[in-house]
Order: sequence, then structure tokens, then C-alpha cells
Amino acid sequence: MGRHSLLKRLTAQVGDEGKARAILISRGHMTESGKLTAEGRKRDAMTAEERAIDRAAKRSGRRPSEYKYDPAKNTARLRRR
Repeated sequence: MGRHSLLKRLTAQVGDEGKARAILISRGHMTESGKLTAEGRKRDAMTAEERAIDRAAKRSGRRPSEYKYDPAKNTARLRRR
């Protein structure tokens, strides 16, 4: 699954669409009516690589360009200098 499958991807991970919707609503990515918010549309447009790098950059406060994606683990690590 690539871009534009946020709900489908999360549903596959948690095993239930209701749970997936509840998670997205609690994160602020979806409204109660089921429409994606601006932040939700931004996340929905990202690939797995972009999301992993975004998570790592937000967590550390560093620039996204400082990270390299590991597809086997779906994580991002700092690039070696």
C-alpha cells in the first residue's frame, strides 16, 4: 500500500475498521464524520518511507534530509557522515 490509503493501511494493521477510525480521530487525522482533516490528508499523501522519516525527524527535532529509510524495518536512521 502506498499513497492515499491511510484508513485501509491502518485497518490492515489493527484488524478492524472501527478501531482504525477511532485511532485516526484521536490523532486528529479524521473527523467524526469520517473525512480526513488537513493533517490527515498530508499523512495520507505520504509513502511509508516519507512517514518513517517524518516520525524520526519530529521525534528528534532534526531535519528529514538527515535520515535514511530502512524498508525492512520501516524505520528511519540518521545518515552516516
